[in-house]
Order: sequence, then structure tokens, then C-alpha cells
Amino acid sequence: MPRTPVDLPVSVDRQASVALTVQLGDRLRTAMREGTLKSGERLPSTRALARQLSISRTVVTEAYQQLYAEGWLDGRHGSGTYVADLVIHTPAAPRRSPGAQEARAGDGDGPAPSGAPAVPLPAAARGHGGQVIDLRPGRPWVRDYDEAAWRRAWRRAADLPPGDSPDPYGLPRLRRALAEHLRRTRAIAVGPENIMVTRGTGNGLDLVAATLVRAGARAGVEDPGYRVARNVFAARGAEIVPCPVDEDGVVVEGLPDDLRVLYTTPAHQYPLGGRLPVPRRERLLAWARRTGAIIVEDDYDAEFRYDVAPLPALHGLDPERVVLLGTLSKSLAPDIGVGWLVAEPDLLAAVARTRENLGDRTSGPAQQAVAIMLERGDLDRHLRRMRLEYARRRAAVVDVLGSLVTGDTAGLHVMVELPAAVVPSLLKEAAERGVLLDSTAVRHHHGDVHRHGLVLGYGSASLADVRRGVAVIAELLGPWLADGAEWRSNGGL
Repeated sequence: MPRTPVDLPVSVDRQASVALTVQLGDRLRTAMREGTLKSGERLPSTRALARQLSISRTVVTEAYQQLYAEGWLDGRHGSGTYVADLVIHTPAAPRRSPGAQEARAGDGDGPAPSGAPAVPLPAAARGHGGQVIDLRPGRPWVRDYDEAAWRRAWRRAADLPPGDSPDPYGLPRLRRALAEHLRRTRAIAVGPENIMVTRGTGNGLDLVAATLVRAGARAGVEDPGYRVARNVFAARGAEIVPCPVDEDGVVVEGLPDDLRVLYTTPAHQYPLGGRLPVPRRERLLAWARRTGAIIVEDDYDAEFRYDVAPLPALHGLDPERVVLLGTLSKSLAPDIGVGWLVAEPDLLAAVARTRENLGDRTSGPAQQAVAIMLERGDLDRHLRRMRLEYARRRAAVVDVLGSLVTGDTAGLHVMVELPAAVVPSLLKEAAERGVLLDSTAVRHHHGDVHRHGLVLGYGSASLADVRRGVAVIAELLGPWLADGAEWRSNGGL
């Protein structure tokens, strides 16, 4: 990359009604779209550009941060800010009556539809050295972490003597740190007495099922939903009851009154991506109080949200009726094998007895290492960094697929709802082009398939690969780029 900053051809109007930050961001986007600013060029420092334009450095910093989050800019520690590796894509005009063969778009060189802005796409969208781009959901980015903090935590954990009698609740030190972590990140006021350290969501769910579910009991799972939840309840002898969801999450009016437990993902429904609104959360809790059911709330990627305010956790609204499950598998790494279960003390004591009877435990050294990262603030810093990184990947998806995308306000995946007949050919063609995707097919459904489409995860791929992969998807989805919102508004197919 060039080391000398480009002389930016931009200006701002102090008399205009539009905020200076918005003006500057718009000028820079236009310069990149028109090629005045080219891929790889280095931008002036925030201090230098503020001096050039006679504006506050804060204005420049905020404009750069917004463009960085949208994927227009790249940063290199200690070497400056650069224009990302972009070319400009103008979606081809949609073709009507698409069939399986018509799911392939043109080359993207036609005029943009009226009012549709051009959006950035990578230059090397195809044939990237034969590399496979994995955009399947459920996988986080594990290659960007603080190596010094990681080594320090494990080194200090190794200095501690091994335990001879594992506490079924987990290490008190980690439970205290998790209580503070949940207070800060999820506004849940709990103490160590409410927390059990698990090996992750699956382990926590199995302990709850082993405690609450007897053979023949009815266990509700979202449909479509997380197949591991279905498998765990079935393995404990429960009768699985598929429970309907819509674009906002579980449909309370569709829940039967005889469920012993209900598994739900209200922070970011898996796989459709809805966030359960507060009024529906209150109706769900009223249903649980009326029927005596226990709600198992999986908070699997609640740390990551975009452009929306946080919603209260169900457990914080009614601790007596809700068991909260959390994990570090999305926020740090699946391999670490540490999660948590939050419940009222009496239920937690019953789960602890079950755990002792099963001889189940969480690794002591892993608990010590996580406690150290929490106490030192290393995990919080990692989360802040990854929120920004995931926001950039999410922006790369939304900027291209636009109104076709749902579930983009939180988490690490989105859904693109499509007619059922189109999905298999799209999955096959994308795979042939080196892009792996998932769908809302039988793998996520427990009953009949009512919602069809692609499930696109942007957690485990680099920003560059997300751009390349989405470019391939955009080409295959060409017929739907302009009229996807209209199609959805008509109820889908």
C-alpha cells in the first residue's frame, strides 16, 4: 500500500443543515465510488484532514469510524487508514418469472435501478485461488485475539494447583466475575449463587433437561430452530413439540399449555434472526406463569447487536420462570469450553445435584483462565474489538443484499428469504463457485418447513472473503435484488 497519504478532494459546508460528519462521510463515499479515491490509497490522518478542512478532529474521526464500519476503509495498526479493496457494483435490472436457471444474475454492468445507490464489492469476487469461502452460520472469528492476554491467562491458570473436588457450581472466583459480566453486558442483577459454570450451551441445556424432563414430558422447541436443542430433549425422553416463529421470534399464541419446558432464542432467533419485542416477551412470561412451564433462554450471541438498543433478557424480567444459558463459544472461541447457566437458587441446587449424579464437570484450568481474562478486562476489550469487526462484515452483507436480508440487527448471521424452488439450485451453484451457505431446510425444522431461504453466516470468514462471497451471492440472486422487499411484503411463496 502507498505510504504517502492522498490529497483528499473533499470539502464541507459549515452553513448547511446537514451535520459535518454526515457531509464528510458522503463526500468520501462519492470519491470512492467515482474512483477519485482508489483502492489501497492511504488517507490523511484525522488530525491532518481536520486541519485541512478547518473542522474538529472529532468530526473526521467519527466519519472515518462510520466508513470503517461500513467496509469502505481498512486500518493497519501503526500505518494509517486506507481505502479498502473495492470496485463498484451496480445491480443488474431484475428479470421477471425467475426459475432455477434464472437465479444467476448478469455481470452487474447494467445501470442501477432508479434511486438505488451503487455499493462497494471486492474486485476479486470469483476465482479467488480456488479458496472455499465458508459463510455457514454458527461459526465465530477466532483468529483475531490478544495473544499476550491469552498466554498470560493460561500461564497464571497453570500456576494454580489442581483441584481435587470439583464444585458442581463451578469456581466461586469465576462465578463472581460472570455475575459482574452479566450485570454490565446484559443488565442482569444476579449474584454468584445464581450462576453455574458449564461447558457451553449444549451442556447447560442437557443439565436442565436431565433435571426437569421425564420420559414423555413435552418440550417445546422453536421451529425452525437450533437442532441441538431438539436432540438434547429427545435424548432425555421428551416429546418434541415444534413451536412456530415469525420474523420477531416465537409466536406466543401458538404455544400449547402443556409444555414442561420451552427452549427459545429471543436475543437473535436461530436461524431466522428475529429479536423478540418487549410486549411479546411480557406475553411469553405471562404464558409461562399461567402454565407453569420453565423457559430456557439461549443467549448465544447476545453480545453482538447493530444499530439497535439492547432488549432486556427474559431472565431479568422473571428469574423464577426463566433459565438463562450463555457461552463463550461465539464471543471468544468454541474450543475454550466454558459457558454459564443462570437460575434461581432452588432450581440451580436441583441442577447441581443432577450434575453430581452424572459426574459432569467443567475444566478447572479453563475456568481459571476465563476468570483471569474477565478480572483483567481482557474479555471486555476483545468483545469491543469484535463488535466492530462483525459490524463491518454485517455491513458488507447488508449493503449488497439490501432488503432481501432479515435478522441483521444482531448476531453473526442473517437470512435471505426466497421461494422454496429457488433455494436448492442457489446452494448448489454457490458451492460450485466456492461459497458454502446454509438454508432453512429440514436441518433447522422440527416439523413442516414454512420458511424458506438462505442462512448466511459472516462470523468465521474474513471481511475480504465476506465481500467476495456476497458478490457471488448477489450475482446468483440478481433477479431478487430489486424486488425482494415487494416479494416479502406479499407474503412470500
